[in-house]
Amino acid sequence: MPELPEVQALAERLHQAVGGAALEGALALQFSSLKTVAPDPASLFGRKVTSVGRRGKFLVLDLDGPRILVHLSQGGRVDLEDPPRATRPRGAVVRFSFAGRPAVLVKEFGTERKAGWWVLAEGDEGPLAALGPEPDDPTFARLAIEGDDPRRVHTILRDQRTVAGIGRGYSDDVLHRARLSPYATLRSLGADERRALLDAIGGVLAEALEAERRRTGGLPPKLGDHFTVHGRYGTPCPRCGDDLRRVSYEGYEVTYCPTCQTGGKVLADRRLSRLIR
Repeated sequence: MPELPEVQALAERLHQAVGGAALEGALALQFSSLKTVAPDPASLFGRKVTSVGRRGKFLVLDLDGPRILVHLSQGGRVDLEDPPRATRPRGAVVRFSFAGRPAVLVKEFGTERKAGWWVLAEGDEGPLAALGPEPDDPTFARLAIEGDDPRRVHTILRDQRTVAGIGRGYSDDVLHRARLSPYATLRSLGADERRALLDAIGGVLAEALEAERRRTGGLPPKLGDHFTVHGRYGTPCPRCGDDLRRVSYEGYEVTYCPTCQTGGKVLADRRLSRLIR
């Protein structure tokens, strides 16, 4: 899933491509992808895009009051079409067209079909209202340093209501850098571990954003090429050389290094445990 670095860098590229241009069209190409009923997208035609930004994992197109949000979910990607096209590619979600600029095509790979877009009236926060602070917000820093949350840190980092923008991939990399177990709870962490966690969040996201800013155009199908450990099960840990392991957790896989994160302990894989039973 595109996370904060991917979406932030994409928003910056889209701002360069369509910022200041008038919205000419918003053609829904996938049933139910539009998550709002009002305002009608056509009511925004002719308005200029004052900025393209990001909140959490949402792209935010500001049209001088009203806004369009786009969430790419797990398999959503973006093409910049120059010149604009009229085709309907497989997996197409919505095509936004702009006066004298490239069109922005949102498409989706896979079968889940969860990517979507919202048209919000001025002052309406829509799904943004449910988001927690950004990772660099002092509010989240206070939670990390002083909080007594009993949940696992990996769960906290992925909970968009607690901190917005981080997902499975960067959660794995953050915990690896901070030398924390995927099963560590926030409540159990000491002061040094909490500081290491915050430092790891800032460092991992900053480095990923720097890498994402080297992309051009939209957002390609293959992402995560700069992950440190996420998705690299079975390869050597870049820090110690031990084999990276994985564990099935809450319906997905977590990658970790036993030597760096769990004191050499290999965590029980619930997926394998179920098979053994």
